[in-house]
Amino acid sequence: MKNILTLIAICIVSIAYSQDIKPTFTIEGDLVKAVYYNEDGSIDTQGYFKNKKLTGEWIKFDKEGNKVQIAKYKDGKKVGKWFFWDKESLKEVNYNDNVVVNVSLWKQESYYAVNK
Repeated sequence: MKNILTLIAICIVSIAYSQDIKPTFTIEGDLVKAVYYNEDGSIDTQGYFKNKKLTGEWIKFDKEGNKVQIAKYKDGKKVGKWFFWDKESLKEVNYNDNVVVNVSLWKQESYYAVNK
């Protein structure tokens, strides 16, 4: 009987921990701030809604808390400069009314000094 109760307790705890962390929504004036989380509880994405449409700046983070994307919306449409970071580069994408206007890519160059 003890083994069955222990097994049931382990199953309940496993199910509770395996459930996704629900996003939070906070009213800030006429905006709703949304925060979405990773399984480990760190912030995945945060941004704002206005009239149920994406608006303003949205930021996406990696699991270490580093920014990997900054996006801008107006009335649910992609606008302005978006930035995407990865280990080797930064990509800037410029949007106007949901249409890509231009893309710029910057790569980090490494230089080494050698003493002979």
